[in-house]
Amino acid sequence: MHQKHILFPILFSLSSLSMAQGLESKIDSLTGAVFDTGQNPGAVFLVSKNGVPVYKKAFGMADLELRVPMTVDNVFQIGSMTKQFTAMAILMLEEGGQLDVADPISKYIPDYPNGDRITIHQLLTHTSGIKDFTAIKGLNAIAKEELSPLDLIGFFKNEPVDFPPGERFAYCNSGYILLGFIIETVAGESYSDFVEKHIFAKLNMHKTQYASHQKVIPNRASGYSLKGDTHTNNRYISFSIPFSSGSLMSSVEDMLKWQEAIKKHLLIGEEETKKAFANYKSSDGESINYGYGWHIETLQDLTIYAHGGSIFGFKSMAIYIPDEDTYVIGLTNCDCNSPTQTVRDIATLLIKDYSD
Repeated sequence: MHQKHILFPILFSLSSLSMAQGLESKIDSLTGAVFDTGQNPGAVFLVSKNGVPVYKKAFGMADLELRVPMTVDNVFQIGSMTKQFTAMAILMLEEGGQLDVADPISKYIPDYPNGDRITIHQLLTHTSGIKDFTAIKGLNAIAKEELSPLDLIGFFKNEPVDFPPGERFAYCNSGYILLGFIIETVAGESYSDFVEKHIFAKLNMHKTQYASHQKVIPNRASGYSLKGDTHTNNRYISFSIPFSSGSLMSSVEDMLKWQEAIKKHLLIGEEETKKAFANYKSSDGESINYGYGWHIETLQDLTIYAHGGSIFGFKSMAIYIPDEDTYVIGLTNCDCNSPTQTVRDIATLLIKDYSD
């Protein structure tokens, strides 16, 4: 009798271990097939269930010149995943009574063309009609310059709009540049200081920061591109250019802290959080499949919150499945190797695995 009581926990532990090993093997078959790159640039993947990592693995090299292997602690530029933090900063300011997402942007940028008809909400949802500055000729000429947010806004503000505000969805980095400037204007501090003090420090995201070429950043992964069959160091860009649309750096563990903070409403309340994950509509009533800083999509008939990022030398992708409380993220250090499909494949695998 006494021996059975001992035996059951042992059998249960062995069964759990076997399940975990089986899951790891299944995920390895997806990640390793693409990212087990030996002496080439690599990636880090993390999968969590109920806030607890169930898979965390590094592949390839963090630095080709020094032959440094990738580790799960490496820090990457996350590109457009920055937009999540910018959107959250806006919602924090709204909850604090310092702005309203229904405000016209002319309230904060008085001389912006048509600014009385464009709202903060439209900037957040990519429905403003403002031309994406990354598609404007002349960007290469300023890409290495240190510009103030107002100087950067001046680069695109007089471009003709693509469509009337609210008419449809068109992904627009310019809108998130304007949001960064609004954050600075309302908060009275730089965008980088705001996210550092009010988000990263509060959530103990010690590996997350506004990117810098000059600062020594522990565990920074070097970024690469592929020219033909040869890897090259990534192209230089001033981080004042992507600014609040794409200039943050992070690690997979810090991004899990970020996801958990959103889930637990550590930064804003539940009602305000709902605004980030609503699937908004254009003026003609069509769903745009975007909230505030996240794509709102379906996978295997389940709602997912997803976003990727791409910046010279780096690509990123993350998916959160709220019904399963499952988070999948992949960060890579070559813009030749996107983690997007692998992250989607892992998420699909987990939905099937946990539903069986």
